[in-house]
Amino acid sequence: MLPLKPDDLVEEVIRDHPRVPAFLRTRGIICMQCGEPVWGTLGEVIAAKGMDPVAVLADLNAFLEQPEADSA
Repeated sequence: MLPLKPDDLVEEVIRDHPRVPAFLRTRGIICMQCGEPVWGTLGEVIAAKGMDPVAVLADLNAFLEQPEADSA
C-alpha cells in the first residue's frame, strides 16, 4: 500500500513491492542479504546510512507510482 512510511517493515514492503530493493540499492541501502530481508523498518535502514527517511521515501513513493518499464 502506498505511500510507504518510515515505520513500514522492510519484509512486508519487499513482499508487496518487489521493485523496492533495486531502488534502494541505487542509494547504497541494502534491504536484502542472502535472499532474506533485513529486519526492521524502512526508516531504520535509511537512517542507518545517514540519509533522511522522509526524503528517500518521497523519492521511493514517486518511483513506485511510475509504471514498470517493459522488459520486452
